Amino acid sequence: MSDSYTNLLYHIVFSTKDRRPLITSQCETQLYNYIGGTIRGLGGISLELNGTEDHVHVLCKLRPIAPCQTCCANSKQMRRGGCMMSFPSSRISHGNGYGAFTVSQSKVDDVRRYISRQKEHQAKVSFRDEFIQFLKDNGIDYDERYV
Repeated sequence: MSDSYTNLLYHIVFSTKDRRPLITSQCETQLYNYIGGTIRGLGGISLELNGTEDHVHVLCKLRPIAPCQTCCANSKQMRRGGCMMSFPSSRISHGNGYGAFTVSQSKVDDVRRYISRQKEHQAKVSFRDEFIQFLKDNGIDYDERYV
C-alpha cells in the first residue's frame, strides 16, 4: 500500500486547575475558538467543543502524529489568548492530567450530542463522577486520589 489512511477520533476531557470555575460565559467562545485553532494547527478537525465553568470536552479528528495532550491548551497559551488575561496567572492553567478516549465513527453523532448538552448534563452529574464513569467504560485503571 503506497499511502496511509486513518480516522482517529478522540473525545478529550480536561479540567481547569483545581477544578476552579474559571471558564465564564464571557470568555467561553474565545477559549473554544482558541482550542479549535490549536487542533486545526495540528492538522486536525474539531467536531464538537463544549463544557462548563470547570472543564471542557472536545470531540476531534487528529492526524496520527498529533498527540492528544497538545490539544489541551497550556496555561501560557491560554493567557496569551486574552480571554483570561484578568485572572492571576496561578488560576489560569488547566489541570495536570486529561482523559482521551477513542470514538468509533458510528458513535460520532452520539458523542457530539453528549458534548453539546454539557451544561444540562453537569446539572445532574458531577464532573468527577462523570470522569470516573468514562474511565470505567473504557477499561482504564485509575487511582481515585488523582481523579
